[in-house]
Amino acid sequence: MPDKNRREFIKKSTLAAFSAALGTEIVFGDHLPVDLLPIGLQNDELVRKFGKNPDLTVLNDRPWNVETPPHLLDDPVTPASNVFMRNNGRIPSDLDPSTWILQIDGESVVKPLDISLNDLKDKFQSYTYQLVIECGGNGRAEYYPPAKGNQWTTGAVCNCEWTGVRLKDVLEEAGINTDAVYVAYYGIDTHLSGDPDKVVISRGIPIEKALEDETLLAFKMNGKDIPIAHGFPLRLVVGGWPGSVSGKWINRIRVRNIIHDGPKMTGDSYRVPCEPVAPGTTLKPEDMCIIESMPVKSLITYPKTGAVLQNSGSLSIRGHAWAGDYLVKKVEYSIDFGATWSECQLDNPPNRLAWQRFSARVNFPRAGYYEVWARATDERGISQPMIVPGWNPKGYLNNACHRIAVKVL
Repeated sequence: MPDKNRREFIKKSTLAAFSAALGTEIVFGDHLPVDLLPIGLQNDELVRKFGKNPDLTVLNDRPWNVETPPHLLDDPVTPASNVFMRNNGRIPSDLDPSTWILQIDGESVVKPLDISLNDLKDKFQSYTYQLVIECGGNGRAEYYPPAKGNQWTTGAVCNCEWTGVRLKDVLEEAGINTDAVYVAYYGIDTHLSGDPDKVVISRGIPIEKALEDETLLAFKMNGKDIPIAHGFPLRLVVGGWPGSVSGKWINRIRVRNIIHDGPKMTGDSYRVPCEPVAPGTTLKPEDMCIIESMPVKSLITYPKTGAVLQNSGSLSIRGHAWAGDYLVKKVEYSIDFGATWSECQLDNPPNRLAWQRFSARVNFPRAGYYEVWARATDERGISQPMIVPGWNPKGYLNNACHRIAVKVL
């Protein structure tokens, strides 16, 4: 069958399947772009294909980028069904862990290695940590002028339990030269163009971060094999730094003697102005600094915004706080738009780089509309800003106070 006829046949078959799933004809379906899923099927596809909660918010399905509403992040350990999805390319399929090989190489490696997944599990000690992964663009939707990219609000964050081997143990096996500066990853996700020679994303971290105990080559999430959407069968997990450095479906680790220069490492990708700038400013690459530790932040996960209290002026709230590489020392709440603050109870993290649970009992003086705001302060004394922080071209690192609406009748 000629390629053109084959494409037409596939498109008609796909449209027929979409129409059947929707229970009606897709009017003007002939104009639906190839590989684009109808909005009416996005959440069905999330549930069917990835086992996700249907109440997650789809921002994009080409590639898949899906946000979690704050009230679905209430669990101390985020269940797989509620973990946000952030992808740059196509999610790979038909992955066979029995044939998976991880390549360790680079200018600063003494002895390049090819390690099977089985050898990785058998020859190195496994560790389990709860680690926060947050997209660098979480909160982008609040910036003005608007920044290009997925318009995340507050839900591109999770705290899962990751099991794997320490990256530093594997690098020690290969040997690292004294000139090592950066460690970079490569995965097998494919470019949206379908070009197999195009690398979708290849980011990295300084050697010091790579050698931390909590930096893992992970093969389990919450005690089970990592779901395909989150990096099965092997991914990098770098807690406290932007999620883009926690590469998925990785098959290569490269130790560099320079700051890594792979796709999404240069230009303004995952970089912010080194010094504050006016909104809308055009910057040169040399004036942009790579995002490393994420800023202090908090999220109210209970109750859901829009809570209504009847015959009561009292409400229990709870949520999580985190601060990149640092410990959160204090979380406060306000019901008067930041004029005064009261301290919450704050739990210690189960391990370094995990989020911390906070809770409080809030009393409202009379009937009416209120907003409950949360503000975290880290161990350095740095607190969340009350409103959106300094502008940057890509809308990164918004850590403004989270707030929910409450009506007291």
